[in-house]
Amino acid sequence: MLTNRQLFLELLGQTSGSPLLLEIKEAEGIYMYGPSGEKYIDLISGVSVSNTGHCHPHVIEAVKKQIEFHMHLMVYGELIQNPQVRYGEKLISLLPETLNNCYFVNSGSEAVEGALKLAKRYTGRSRIISFTNSYHGSTHGSLSVTGNEHLKRAFRPLLPGVHHIPFNNISSLSIIDEKTACVIAEPVQAEAGVIYPENDFLLQLRNRCTKTGTLLIFDEVQTAFGRLGKMFAFEKFGVVPDILVLAKALGGGMPLGAFITSKEIMSSLTHNPPLGHITTFGGHPVCCAAGLASLEVIINEKLIEQVQEKSALFREYLNHEAVKEIRGDGLLLAVETGDSEMTGYIISHAPEYGLILDYFLFSPTAFRIAPPLVITKEEIKEACEKLLALIETAYKNTSGCKR
Repeated sequence: MLTNRQLFLELLGQTSGSPLLLEIKEAEGIYMYGPSGEKYIDLISGVSVSNTGHCHPHVIEAVKKQIEFHMHLMVYGELIQNPQVRYGEKLISLLPETLNNCYFVNSGSEAVEGALKLAKRYTGRSRIISFTNSYHGSTHGSLSVTGNEHLKRAFRPLLPGVHHIPFNNISSLSIIDEKTACVIAEPVQAEAGVIYPENDFLLQLRNRCTKTGTLLIFDEVQTAFGRLGKMFAFEKFGVVPDILVLAKALGGGMPLGAFITSKEIMSSLTHNPPLGHITTFGGHPVCCAAGLASLEVIINEKLIEQVQEKSALFREYLNHEAVKEIRGDGLLLAVETGDSEMTGYIISHAPEYGLILDYFLFSPTAFRIAPPLVITKEEIKEACEKLLALIETAYKNTSGCKR
C-alpha cells in the first residue's frame, strides 16, 4: 500500500518541485501536529489565514451549527441566506460609509477578478495600473496585475492594457489618466517583503485617482483583520479605496473572498449584461458562518489591541548578527538576513526545530513571521528561542558568517 506521502506526490497537482512534505493530522491554536505526535509552531498562519488560530472553539461551533441548517442551496445572489446577510452586515458596520455593498466570492484571486471587472464596467474604461512587486493572485486577470514578470512569462498573452509602475514613486502616478479604469494596490506590499508606503504615497495615489475619475482598489487579502494592528490596513494611512478586496482571514479558515464597494458602483454588475459577475459557491453559508465567528473572536477577545505589543516582542527577542533588519508592523514581519542561501536554510530546516516558516515571493533574502493573532507572550518567547537556535545554525552552515 502506498503511503500518504507517495499518494500526495503521485496523484495531487504540485505547485513546485520541492514541496515541504510535512504531513499534518490536526491543528489547534498556534500548533500543528503530525501523525506521530510531531509538534510545530505555525509562524505563518497558512499565509495570513488563521488569524484566530486553528480550530478556535467559537468558529468550530458556528460551522457545526450552520451545517445542521443547510450547506449549498443555489448559485450566489438568488436566495436570501442568513449567514451571508449577517456577515455582510457586520463587515459593512466596520467600514467607511462609502464601502457599503459586499459581493462574496470564493478566494482572493476571484475577488480581484471581480473588482477589476467591476471597475471596467462602471467606468467604461479598460486601462489598469498596478505596481511592481505586487501580488494579486494566479488566475489570468489577477496574474496580469501582479507585478512580477517571472511569474507571468510562461502564461502570456495576459490581460491587455495593464501597466506597472514603481511603488512609493510619486512621480510615476502621472501615468494615471482619464483612460484609466482602476489602480490596484496593496496598501502594504506583502510578497515584496513587507514594504510600507512612504511620504504620503497612498494619499497622493488617492488624490490622483479622484482627479482622473479612476477607481482605487485596495487588495487587503493579507493585511486585513488585525494583521497590522488595525482591522483594515488602510485605516493606518487614512486613505479609503473605492473597492476593497478581502480573502484569507475573511473565512476564518474556510475558503471565502469578497470585494466591497458602494451600492452605486456595485449595481453596475446587475445589468448590461445581467450576471456581470457570477459564482456558484461564493459566499458559501458555512464559510460565511465561520468568517463571522472568527471576526467576533477578533473583536470580543480584543486581539487587535494586543498586536503591537506582540510585534515588539518578536523584535526584542530576534536579536542576532544574522538578522540585518525586521521590516513591517504588527504581526506581518519580514526578517531580513541579506542572504538568500541562509534564508533558504532557515525555512527548509525550520520543521526540525518545531517551526513552520515561509518565503516571500519577491524577497528571497527574508522570511515571514505572521503567526495567529492569538499567540501568547509565552508562546512568542518559545518560538523565538527555537528560531534563534535555527538562525545560529544557519549562520554557521552557510555563507552568512563568512561575510
